[in-house]
Amino acid sequence: MPRTAFFHDEKCLWHVGQMHAGSLPVGGWVQPPSSGGLAESPDSKRRLKSLMDVSGLSARLDLRSAPPLSEEDLLRVHSKPYLAEFARLSAGTGGFVGDNASFGKGSYEYARISAGLVSAAVEAVLAGEVENAYALSRPPGHHCLPDQAMGFCFLANIALAVELAITRHGLAKVAVLDWDVHHGNGTEAIFYERGDVMTISLHQERCFPPTSGSAADRGRGKGEGHNLNIPLLPGGGHAAYVDALERLVLPTLERYRPDLIVIASGYDASGLDPLARMQLHSESYRWMMQQMLRLAGDVCGERLVVAHEGGYSESYVPFCGHALIEALSGERTEVVDPVLDFIRLQQPSERFVAFQRTLIDEQARALGLA
Repeated sequence: MPRTAFFHDEKCLWHVGQMHAGSLPVGGWVQPPSSGGLAESPDSKRRLKSLMDVSGLSARLDLRSAPPLSEEDLLRVHSKPYLAEFARLSAGTGGFVGDNASFGKGSYEYARISAGLVSAAVEAVLAGEVENAYALSRPPGHHCLPDQAMGFCFLANIALAVELAITRHGLAKVAVLDWDVHHGNGTEAIFYERGDVMTISLHQERCFPPTSGSAADRGRGKGEGHNLNIPLLPGGGHAAYVDALERLVLPTLERYRPDLIVIASGYDASGLDPLARMQLHSESYRWMMQQMLRLAGDVCGERLVVAHEGGYSESYVPFCGHALIEALSGERTEVVDPVLDFIRLQQPSERFVAFQRTLIDEQARALGLA
């Protein structure tokens, strides 16, 4: 049997947002682009699955789908008025339910499917059906708040899955590691006063949302010390993530020793992404996944789930995601990243790397990790 389950549903690719050109709303002085302008396009995800199919990787995985998450389960995180308004607009022509969160007809159901994929992936791992799992979830979820959508996110996919897992399986400690290039403010907010969920976010400093993600935000009340933000300088590249994982993330999780690790895997830190400037490449994602698999084997019986978040380069997300899923599944195909060498040439200078490392080491010392 394959060790990795892959959860996907074609309907998730049918979600559409209203016209939006990157970070600039179309209209006024902003001319609509010929592509339609939706940054959170289905094509990056569709092309990832297509690459997996033609490489033979899909055939080596346990391919599954899942039903939509029920309203009862959605209410574990989201408010009833918010869900009702989202459903009402979705039944018509769509609309807006938050900041940078437009959608078309039917997106409430598509979002419920996306959330269902993540919850089913967690359940499959906790039930011992597979060693680990990947959910190709769309729309993404890590910016979504209990009563407001934000940044292409309409339901808090990972938070919903974590709440359900805690209820069904009595987990005492869960860790959520978010390496999407944008701050996981929604996940942070939902668990900010909780001690049973450790939230960690690596992100480009002040990218989105520009007012959140400070290293000083450590949680409140019972959650004090259970939120860790690692803001990285733009352009930090592969070395910044190596240093952040080795000096901050891995020691924190080794100390916390969760029962389950869920990774919010955005690919928008890549060198070709239009919405950020972090310069990662496909081998960065492979390396990060390998480190997390090793850690999961040490602290939580290998129980690890990956949920797809952002990533807006239609040409490069497939190669980054494919490398990560190869690492997750222990498989290797003949796929070759066509721009890997070029992005490696674009990595920052040693002086930049040393400066970023100094900032990471300062944070490690403040946390008692160095």
